Amino acid sequence: MSTPTPENPDNKPNDSASTDSTQSNPEIVDSSRVESTSERDATDDLDKAPATDVSLISGGSKPRRYKKDNPSFFMQRGYQILLVLGLIAAFLLVMVYQTLFGRITQPAQKVTIEQGDTYYGLLPQWQQQIPLFSASIAKLYIKSQVDAPLHAGIYPLPENPTIAEALHIFGQGAKVAMVKVQVIEGKTASDLYQNLRDNEGIVKEVLVEGADNASIAKALDLAGILPESVTTSDDPIVNYNLEGWFTPDTYYYGEGATDTQVLTDLYKRQQQALTEAWENRAPDLPYDSPYQALIMASIIEKETSVADERPLVSAVFNNRLKQSMRLQTDPTIIYGMGSRYDGNIRRKDIDEKTGYNTYQIDGLPPTPISLPSPASIEATLHPADSEALYFVATGTGGHKFTNSLSEHNKAVQEYLKAMREKKSQTPPGE
Repeated sequence: MSTPTPENPDNKPNDSASTDSTQSNPEIVDSSRVESTSERDATDDLDKAPATDVSLISGGSKPRRYKKDNPSFFMQRGYQILLVLGLIAAFLLVMVYQTLFGRITQPAQKVTIEQGDTYYGLLPQWQQQIPLFSASIAKLYIKSQVDAPLHAGIYPLPENPTIAEALHIFGQGAKVAMVKVQVIEGKTASDLYQNLRDNEGIVKEVLVEGADNASIAKALDLAGILPESVTTSDDPIVNYNLEGWFTPDTYYYGEGATDTQVLTDLYKRQQQALTEAWENRAPDLPYDSPYQALIMASIIEKETSVADERPLVSAVFNNRLKQSMRLQTDPTIIYGMGSRYDGNIRRKDIDEKTGYNTYQIDGLPPTPISLPSPASIEATLHPADSEALYFVATGTGGHKFTNSLSEHNKAVQEYLKAMREKKSQTPPGE
């Protein structure tokens, strides 16, 4: 037993003994050092692990990392893709339904299809009025479901139709016999009435035997478009005369269409053309109403058949009215003569004062004198920039326009000379 010394106090273990003991028994390990090493190793592992967005730590466990190769990641992405595809499919189904079965809000009516119209040409109307309407889907439907071409005619559409219903109705056109109605520019309303009376494919409702101007206007419910001066006139030609109110053109109607349908259709076209032209008219014109413009358009229609001359003829009459000159146009004399006209205008006819003789009256005649085309209406309300006051036929086609009476008289002599030469060159008997 060793004696305690200050270098080896009793309350401190012998360092050499401890060392010897440790070396002699390797099984004995300092637990405090093991624990420190473990904690250091764990800390090293954490430092070496890749960083993650989310760390889930429970007690002393290591953070859990969210791996992209985890099956749950692909399941979530798959659900997202399926959701997007489902929404796209639902939108397409709604678009298909709206295109084929979406309804246009309109009353039951008859629709006129013109010669040369196509099914595709009808699509813009639906596209404007039906939400989510797809022209591409409609074209695909037409291509796969419609066999026959679109035939001209009048088709009855039900109230609030769908495109599928309308296409089915239009498709019946091939099975319907069509009736041709030709209305020539410059002809009169009386000519149109007679044309319809003679057309066996048109059912007569208005143009029955004994019908006059007043009964026709009232049967068509068009009396309200006429000025009071026309409805109260004592002149049988003027009274309730619907002259000028029907657009000339060539039309096709389903056999069995009525004269009411035809005349109403032609009136609506003319009324639309007149309204649009009036709203966009040139400034400083001598017309107080669209009806006065319609009268002038009917005169222009009778004076020239050359399209380029219409604005010049309009300028002549426009200038005359502004200077309080009489129109002095032969077609008005002829119209006022009615059935008395035999193809010639004599001096006594020029001197006769009728409601239509513009050699004898100031301003415009009381009604139009023919059925003017939309082109003549447009020329009336947009005359050429010209100071001409006169025009006369050249004898070789067209007219010569002049600014003074002396120039006009010279042009008249040139016309008479051309006519004499033409007559001298014509073989006898022709």
